[in-house]
Amino acid sequence: MVSWMERRQVAVYVAALVVGALAGLIVPSAGPGLEHAINPVLAALLYVTFLQVPARELVRGLRAGRFLVAALVVNFVVVPVVVAGMFAFLPNDQAVRLGVLLVLLAPCVDYVIVFSGLAGGSSQKLLAATPLLLLAQIVLLPAYLWLFLGSDLAKIVELGPFVHAFVVLIVIPLTLAWLTQALTARRRPGLTAALSTSMVPLMAATLFTVVASQVPKLDGRVGKVVAVVPFYVAFLIVMAFAGLAVVRLFRLDVPAGRAIIFTGATRNSLVVLPLALALPDHLAIAAVVVVTQTLVEVLGMVAYVRVVPRLLSGDVRPAGAPGSRP
Repeated sequence: MVSWMERRQVAVYVAALVVGALAGLIVPSAGPGLEHAINPVLAALLYVTFLQVPARELVRGLRAGRFLVAALVVNFVVVPVVVAGMFAFLPNDQAVRLGVLLVLLAPCVDYVIVFSGLAGGSSQKLLAATPLLLLAQIVLLPAYLWLFLGSDLAKIVELGPFVHAFVVLIVIPLTLAWLTQALTARRRPGLTAALSTSMVPLMAATLFTVVASQVPKLDGRVGKVVAVVPFYVAFLIVMAFAGLAVVRLFRLDVPAGRAIIFTGATRNSLVVLPLALALPDHLAIAAVVVVTQTLVEVLGMVAYVRVVPRLLSGDVRPAGAPGSRP
């Protein structure tokens, strides 16, 4: 079963999204309870994700200075420029605009590793960059919101939820993963590999939980949410070529280059969702706008897994191939 799920993990993720949407429509009363489950299931997913690469590899990855600079440039220089070009055309609704900005200005730190690996990208380097990317967005996101929205609305987004997300979703899972590696290295060396097999089910559970908890909040506002879908699609298309330009600028090898394209295109919808959920009631639709980006992005990643190796070709075995693990 595990092997079957790993070979068909993209289909599993899409199925989880569809089932989650149906569950949210059929049993809307379950939404509040599922909302409380988002952080625990996401923390479990990131714990298993960090188990994929030994601590020494993470430390070694931090020494890849050119890759890290490229990741910072594509996410915090190129992406804001692309978003600025789209901003004037967004629907004239503060909550909708805030939701779009929250999700597009924050780089992904979870399933980007999976999809990049499937396309032959360097999962190890992305894992090493994860804490840095999240820390950078904690610092820079409020500044970007101020630039786009003005000081009054930017003040609504407090630093506290982001710090909480960093501790709960990065620091704790990463520390537990390192402790697990250290404690099992000699006594039970196969335990880490066994735990890693739960990554696909946990990813599916996370996507299901997020979508099922947020669909009931649509409540007649489908039009506002659907209006942002073309912007999310356009963002994925533009960032494929913008990421490729950054790769060429920094002269990265093929695995690192594919990872850069993926990190520039994938956004932090799952981790910024708790921040959107903490907004005042009159901005509640922002959370649904964030989740909508998840739906669009996962489908977009199906295309990315096929297109990125063609954009940046090389003799790289996809990490999701049979007998390997993303």
